[in-house]
Amino acid sequence: MKYLKFVVICVLGMIFWRAEAQNDIDSKTKSAPPKTYLKDKRESPILVNQMGYNLGEGKRFVMWGIPDGTDFGIYLANDSVNNSANPLFTGKTSEFSGDFSDFNPSPSAHEYIIKIAGKGYSVPFWIADKLFETRSSKLAYEYFIDARGGEDPKMSPACITGGGPSRDGGGQTLEALFEVLLYSANPALFNKWTTELRGMDTPDLIDLILWHGEFAYNAVFHRGGSSSHHVKHRDYNTVRVFGYEGEEVQEFDYQNYLDQLAAICAAYNPFLKPYLDEDTYSKYRNLCLERWETFDRHKEVRYWVVSKKWIDKGRNEFNEQGSAFGQGLFRNTMMYLCEKNEPNGHPERFFKYAQNCAQDIIENWDFNNEWHMWALRNAEHITPQALGYFVLVSPTEVPGAIEKLDEYRKYVLTRTDNPWKYRTHNDKEWAHPKSKELGTVPGLAGSFFVTGHLLNDQFMRGLGWAQIDFIFGLNPAGAHLSHKDKVRVSRNGYWPGVENGWPFHQAHGTGELGNVRGCLDGSPHNGCFPYNPEALYDKSVNTWYHTEGWPVSNRPVLSAIAFAELGSTQLKIFDNGYEKEIEKVSVEKMLGDLGPGVTEKEWIDKVNVGDIVTIELQAPLNVDWNKRDAGWVDVKVNQSAPFKVQVFETGVNTGIFTGKLKLDYPKKSKITVSYGYLGFEKERILKLPAKRVKDDFDIF
Repeated sequence: MKYLKFVVICVLGMIFWRAEAQNDIDSKTKSAPPKTYLKDKRESPILVNQMGYNLGEGKRFVMWGIPDGTDFGIYLANDSVNNSANPLFTGKTSEFSGDFSDFNPSPSAHEYIIKIAGKGYSVPFWIADKLFETRSSKLAYEYFIDARGGEDPKMSPACITGGGPSRDGGGQTLEALFEVLLYSANPALFNKWTTELRGMDTPDLIDLILWHGEFAYNAVFHRGGSSSHHVKHRDYNTVRVFGYEGEEVQEFDYQNYLDQLAAICAAYNPFLKPYLDEDTYSKYRNLCLERWETFDRHKEVRYWVVSKKWIDKGRNEFNEQGSAFGQGLFRNTMMYLCEKNEPNGHPERFFKYAQNCAQDIIENWDFNNEWHMWALRNAEHITPQALGYFVLVSPTEVPGAIEKLDEYRKYVLTRTDNPWKYRTHNDKEWAHPKSKELGTVPGLAGSFFVTGHLLNDQFMRGLGWAQIDFIFGLNPAGAHLSHKDKVRVSRNGYWPGVENGWPFHQAHGTGELGNVRGCLDGSPHNGCFPYNPEALYDKSVNTWYHTEGWPVSNRPVLSAIAFAELGSTQLKIFDNGYEKEIEKVSVEKMLGDLGPGVTEKEWIDKVNVGDIVTIELQAPLNVDWNKRDAGWVDVKVNQSAPFKVQVFETGVNTGIFTGKLKLDYPKKSKITVSYGYLGFEKERILKLPAKRVKDDFDIF
């Protein structure tokens, strides 16, 4: 019954947001150029997300050249050659694509295909509860395990290509920040994987965060250069150097490592305390407090990176190699979160800095400035995600932030109105003419997820899923953006269900990332659009700029998963019989200090001391499709330390988890049930009444 209710809600929601969003697109894209490509008669195969789609979320396919109004059907994969099988879902194509968002079958391990009469059928795919998050979260952080410059966090950056911690990366890779966000969004998931790194009982992701923290602390004191992969160049300064104009440049950007330490300091009180000793935490925090302004961490840093790469040569306002727009907001938000949990903290210091950075973005973020947008490639996602994240955690309203994000939404609607839902650069250029936009796509997914969440815009969330589909093969190449390397597959380092990986493989490259698990390798360049897959084999473009993994390109994957879970996770409280959700009761409260007879309405929960309630958590924890999975939620009574309550899946692969809690606490107790941390909390607060609440809502 619970599942049937879920499906009905999903269907009604999809109908509403698609109708509303289409009206919005029509009004925002009247000046867009005509879609001349829709006259193209060339046909592609039926292209889908090869792994599959999430239940209750947007689902679409593309078949380039297919006439509008062509019938398509969805069948079980086993029925691919059974011409007498009845379709499970039918629809019609429009603008070379088909939408089947309303198809939400009961949870199973079945694979499906799309068939079009006379055109064949797609590769098989799953439709499953929270499929993307459950199948990608482990690979997302395993990439950064494999990409480390070594196992010793105290090794010198001079020994690592780019300085590390990741090979061919530096402080600007911000591994710790986005790993903290990944854990915060769905913490119980990572308790399932604890055996790869240092602590056998510690989640591997926690161990990785701690490793990155120790590396960052030591790297802050490094004043030399960093290593280079190339034999001809002993130092990485042939790629980039750092410093303001008119000042002596430096070879190593040690300042950015404070950004990583700030994220770990923010996570200490919410969830790192059991794993990180207080002395080490204090060491990290004190370093940030002492050097924050000296290292210009209090603002958005501009014109800092001097690039020697052809793709962004010179000194631009922002650069993916060291100073992304919004990076200042992220780090100051993290320090604010750290300090507000400290008895002797100074949250106002960092909150003011964060406000200033947010205002900088609100006033100066220019969608028509390529160096604020697509030219930043892997760092473009930082700007909207930092602004959105600050709104999530700010204790006060952020004036102008929602309006700015709505402007961003309108820009996105105009630039993604094409069959691929790809964010085009302008009316003439789809993508970079000579380079991959590898981190751009997952980065946009995360940005669309957080923007859609804050604006309550399901269409934006759907565009986020369209970017995920692009990664998994719904693109002009018809390929997943990761090469299906045999070594990766043998190490369980590749996505299940993906038939066609990226057709090229950079086995070595600057970072030696060819065998790294979960590595994205390449993406279609401008010549491949709108549909020209042969351009992939243009030798003038097929260089390292076309196919090569990079830690900064994989970082946005962490953000896509984390911000997707803003809409994937729900927390509710039901009665003991799991039949009715707990309601709030309105009662009159006497306010004696305001004079006799003065009252106001107070809302309390329809629960009593001694009641047993059912906690329901919907979260991406259903990893094993052959058994019921488990998870936990945090429970806090008044100001006491939180404790965990186990929740268990209601059935195999339902993604719904329940547990019992007895409210055996004193009258007037405040009981907080929550899941997630640092802005990703799903929270339900129960207030026990001073007097018993009867079924008729009276107090006696």
